[in-house]
Amino acid sequence: MTALVLREMGTTSGRAAGGYLWAILEPVGGIVLLTLAFSLLFRSPPLGTSFPVFYATGVLPFMFYTDISGKLAQAIRFSKPLLFYPRLTFADALLARLLLGILTQAVVFCVVTAGMLAIEDTRTHLDISAVVLGVAMVATLAFGIGTMNCFLFGMFPVWMRVWNILNRPLFIISCIFYTFESVPRPFQDYLWYNPLVHVIGQVRSGFYPTYEAEFVSLVYVFGLSLVLLTSGLLLLHRYHRDLLDL
Repeated sequence: MTALVLREMGTTSGRAAGGYLWAILEPVGGIVLLTLAFSLLFRSPPLGTSFPVFYATGVLPFMFYTDISGKLAQAIRFSKPLLFYPRLTFADALLARLLLGILTQAVVFCVVTAGMLAIEDTRTHLDISAVVLGVAMVATLAFGIGTMNCFLFGMFPVWMRVWNILNRPLFIISCIFYTFESVPRPFQDYLWYNPLVHVIGQVRSGFYPTYEAEFVSLVYVFGLSLVLLTSGLLLLHRYHRDLLDL
């Protein structure tokens, strides 16, 4: 397991120009672009007084999800040469990517958030427990979807292209630059089924004490995540040898 984690560190961001600095610069760039665009159109953000903080509460959880779920989906393909050794299993490959992804994104989340709160007078009072719960939700969701896609990508390569197409509008429909409550019905009812909407709502409730995200359902997010995770693990346990031979 340790060897796999070290390999992940050396072959993902470790060899890229700038290394892990890009993990911080990428969400910061997204937050800056959203701030510049929407601050020209509106006097204040939908919540609070700080445009960067509002968009950070959407961008950071979204990138947390996309980074980890995307890496988990490629776990077997990436580690295929090592999985022929009896001591290593598909579970080791998944856990190595999961642990490194969570550690990396958690550090990014903390660094970016602390930087914004130090630079700006946002008058934000963090509820750490609410934010941690939101992070736990997005980590579990990414684990479930990434594990299921790890099987589907390997068994049905065309699903990777289909999945990429289906995910293109995800940035728009995940309440990153608006609030769930501002969406009119019946679109609000459809939007509720996007689990990232619940994750971002939960994170924002930890940044804004007056914001009550009553629509957030822990049962829905954790239940969906665990169903996908259990199904993905069972399928990988049954077919992982077949995937290695493809």
